[in-house]
Amino acid sequence: MNHERRGKLFGPALLLAVLALCCCSWPAAAQTIRDLPPPPPAPTPKPTPTPAPPKDEDFDVIRVNSNLVMVPVSVVDANGQPFRGLQVNDFRLAEEGRDQQLVEIGNPDEVPLDIAILFDISSSVSQKGFFAFQQRAAASFLKQVLKPVDRAAVFTIADQPKLVSPLASADVAAAKILTIPAATSPVPTAFYDTVMAAAKYLAGNSADRHRRVILVISDGDDNYSSIVKDLTVAEYRASQKGEGTSAAAYQGLLDRRRRAVLEVQKAVQQSDAAFYSINPGGESVKLNQISTRAQNSMESIAQSTGGTAYVPNSEGDLERVFTEIGAELRGQYLLQYYSNSQTAGTQFRRIAVTLPTHAELRVRARQGYYPKSK
Repeated sequence: MNHERRGKLFGPALLLAVLALCCCSWPAAAQTIRDLPPPPPAPTPKPTPTPAPPKDEDFDVIRVNSNLVMVPVSVVDANGQPFRGLQVNDFRLAEEGRDQQLVEIGNPDEVPLDIAILFDISSSVSQKGFFAFQQRAAASFLKQVLKPVDRAAVFTIADQPKLVSPLASADVAAAKILTIPAATSPVPTAFYDTVMAAAKYLAGNSADRHRRVILVISDGDDNYSSIVKDLTVAEYRASQKGEGTSAAAYQGLLDRRRRAVLEVQKAVQQSDAAFYSINPGGESVKLNQISTRAQNSMESIAQSTGGTAYVPNSEGDLERVFTEIGAELRGQYLLQYYSNSQTAGTQFRRIAVTLPTHAELRVRARQGYYPKSK
């Protein structure tokens, strides 16, 4: 009886104890879950490395160096008048014997022109009798030919090169020309040095793709440039003493003059300029060997660079020459091509321009150019 009663009492007590134990342990378990730290972030995948570019030896590399060449070309008819209306297909241009594909004929009105005008003030020129007229004609020429985007620089030729007016507008250059004084006493002539100075000046101060012209008003005689000065002075002193110049010394002077002309020609070609000369000596250039040789030298430089050497006989003829030069510069064809030459380096490259379909026309262009170093 007592055993049975104890069993009845033990059952409910055991149930209450289990419930109490569960109630005490739940808050502790819930508190433990809430206090756990958040899970770590998912790992960021590493980017796939970009493969390195293949090396040159992995395949043949093609490199193209474009060399755009612009060649001013003058075309005249049998009467010496500029001939217009030609198209790209009318011209044939070869460089070092290889035909070139012309890409365009530029408009001279759209390509700025930079001119270096060289005035000989030495006694051999200023005593010809119309020095002042030369000045007025040259000043008028610049005003008529140069557009607002064009510029002109002025040099004087005497015992040494002198830049009297840097590249400026036609009005500025023309005004400066009119103020140049003629020599009143014998003045040496450094013709070669002055032309080379003008060529280097244009090369360094004229913008790329501008047309460049060197216009010289001189008889071309030189007795004071660096390459001939010492021999010329020795020759002069010997003549003053009544002594004749030895054959060897005279031949040496001629050789130096020839070398000087070639150096001048190269300098003008390197500057991408065309050389024009106006000899105020007229018919007198044919009277002695010195004058003839000087004129022939200017003609050689002009021919190699696409210019012309003029010998006007009078004031009226001088005006005609300036008009002709102006018309030529305004009416030039500007042939442009990308050279396909296989010649490496910056050595001289010969070019030849022809008009196969117009044999009756006369073409004048520079004989070649020096490519610019990369």
